[in-house]
Amino acid sequence: MPAAANQQAQFDFAASGRRVLEIETRGLEAIGARIDGEFTRACEVLLACQGRVVCIGMGKSGHVARKIAATFASTGTPAFYVHPGEAGHGDLGMITDADVVLALSNSGETDELLMLLPVLKRQGNAVVAMTGRPESTLATTADIHLDVSVPAEACPLDLAPTASTTAALALGDALAVALLEARGFTADDFARSHPAGSLGRRLLLHITDVMHSGDEIPRVRAEASLSEALLEMSRKHLGLTAVVDDDNRLIGLYTDGDLRRSLDDAAIDLRNTRIDAVMTRTPKSIGSDALAVEAARMMEDHKINALMVVDGDGCVVGALNIHDLLRARVV
Repeated sequence: MPAAANQQAQFDFAASGRRVLEIETRGLEAIGARIDGEFTRACEVLLACQGRVVCIGMGKSGHVARKIAATFASTGTPAFYVHPGEAGHGDLGMITDADVVLALSNSGETDELLMLLPVLKRQGNAVVAMTGRPESTLATTADIHLDVSVPAEACPLDLAPTASTTAALALGDALAVALLEARGFTADDFARSHPAGSLGRRLLLHITDVMHSGDEIPRVRAEASLSEALLEMSRKHLGLTAVVDDDNRLIGLYTDGDLRRSLDDAAIDLRNTRIDAVMTRTPKSIGSDALAVEAARMMEDHKINALMVVDGDGCVVGALNIHDLLRARVV
């Protein structure tokens, strides 16, 4: 084996990985110790913003700024990213005087950012800076400075931004979550900005969106025979039928599982046995205003695969089974 290949084979990758995480952890601990009045001031300015939070940064700081903007936008703080280089060639017009600018630069001396500061100041924009050098031009010129310096980069050459970008990203998360909590942002609010994702479906989809209603609901009266109930189950293809009283209130349920148990009982006559003699008398049901994910949770908790849907008076208004939830991609 060539010497280089042998040396590579003997390299301790796991130890290197642990070292990186230890260094980045120390960086995060240093940031945490500096969550103070300046952080509070930054949150107050961002919360009071009448426009949007404009995140800017070059290189790796630009990537972090994009992520922070995306996190802000999805948690109740309108935000977007502007590339500083493009801003100097026209995109500065995207920033209005109602906006707050969040500028990221580890050195605090990024030319493309510094070039924008006089224009932003003249326009009246508040500037919140995140840098690793409190004495830098950006830090001292900004209205608020958040110190994201770290004891060391995880890169052994101390060149590639590693611990510093992790720290900036984490502080961006801290800002976003603090604002989220201050706004009273809810899971429903979050879902409204994520309607296409699985989380949005779970948080927005209601029982009424997936249930069978009207003539699709399998139901029989208490005096119906077992054979009549089986015909109703066969017609509606849900593997169950509700048993209702004269006012359409749910009083029982009969399922495919109940049928198997009935067939094991030689004393049961399909034509002459009334359904109320063999039905489940305390069936699980769910309200029509519930979320579909609640139905999935109830089915899982009680080891069942179907539910009747009732209104506030206990009247049957719908039915659904696990296949309906699967089709809706709730589970």
